[in-house]
Amino acid sequence: PTSTRPVWGAACSSSCSASRRLIAIPSPGGSTPASFQNAASTPYTSTCPARREVADVIAYDQRGTGFSTPTPFCRAEPAFDMSAPITRASLTAFYRAGLTRCFDWWESQGIDIDSYTTLESAHDIEDLRKALGARKLNLWGISYGSHLGLAFMKYHVGSVNKAVLSGIEGLDQTIKRPALTDKMFAHVQELIDADPKAKAVYPDLAGMMRRVVAKLNAQPATVTFTPQGSQTPVSVTFDGYALQLLASQSIADPPAIANVPLAVYAADKGSFEQVARQVYNFRQQLAGFRGMPDAMDLASGATSARLALVTREAETSLLADTLNFPMPHIMGVRPQIDAGDAFRAPFKSNIPALFISATLDGRTYPDEAAEEIKGFSNKRRLIVENGGHNIYEADQRVAAAVLAFFKGQ
Repeated sequence: PTSTRPVWGAACSSSCSASRRLIAIPSPGGSTPASFQNAASTPYTSTCPARREVADVIAYDQRGTGFSTPTPFCRAEPAFDMSAPITRASLTAFYRAGLTRCFDWWESQGIDIDSYTTLESAHDIEDLRKALGARKLNLWGISYGSHLGLAFMKYHVGSVNKAVLSGIEGLDQTIKRPALTDKMFAHVQELIDADPKAKAVYPDLAGMMRRVVAKLNAQPATVTFTPQGSQTPVSVTFDGYALQLLASQSIADPPAIANVPLAVYAADKGSFEQVARQVYNFRQQLAGFRGMPDAMDLASGATSARLALVTREAETSLLADTLNFPMPHIMGVRPQIDAGDAFRAPFKSNIPALFISATLDGRTYPDEAAEEIKGFSNKRRLIVENGGHNIYEADQRVAAAVLAFFKGQ
């Protein structure tokens, strides 16, 4: 690695000998990995006893997160104008200006912010393997953990015994395809249609969503209400993009997806308070930037072909380009951090690997996984019908399948 940062780890030890292979677990969850101080609540360590049947289990905090020397929070200056309408243009301008300033500020604080990348984190796993004295690792990752796991397999092929990856985010899939979001909503409609009562209320969910978005884009809504715990009314103004953005943040798993039609139905009937309250809560998150998530996404970036495809699909997609906000909106604010197309290029591997996808995962899609793993000659796939992104919490049979794979069954 070109840069070194302290990386902390926690372990669930087995009773096996020191030569037993280990399972390295990239911290779960998108661009903001959970630190191991909260590990007891993660799907990884909650199933740690079972994993100990095959190996010691090592969970670690990536550079810039948790106990691994967290990046200092950079407060947004100027702050987001809370009276301004929430639109694509206002949010994009805020993020681009804020991150440009914050990257310079982190650098002025002596932080090598350009080393907060997936490739450097993959090298950190290799350093961890060497420090543990392990000949090879078994990898287990979900969501961004799959992205990091793929990078490790690409650049440290000789250090991997087996891998289990779920919620697959390929090396050129940081920005997800809007057309596949539409495909998932089509499946949601199929499930609605199977229930006559639900079908009577939502005969065309996609059409209803498009109608509400068009209405808001033509005439943004201004809603005044009193936030919970406050005695002072507030007003928020938003257009259709805000509704699309909120929906994109609510489709990771079936229970959350079930709430989307309710909000859209109310908005279609002219009641925007539920959406307004969510917009207000989102607006409170615009205090500043954490560094590692932003740097990592910018570094992984997208090829020009991928960006063109996503841009084209977003023009007609239900949720436009909101799924990965603020990507690709912030691309180019830190050109020197980009990992390059060689990092994003497909690769071939004979590493034994199990790839898990789910048909109601609104964050990562089975079709994308199929494309990413074409080069794996020794792969197995598990597709969970009507499962979501956080599949381990939803069905213990998935965890059992993972254990069986590591046991060679």
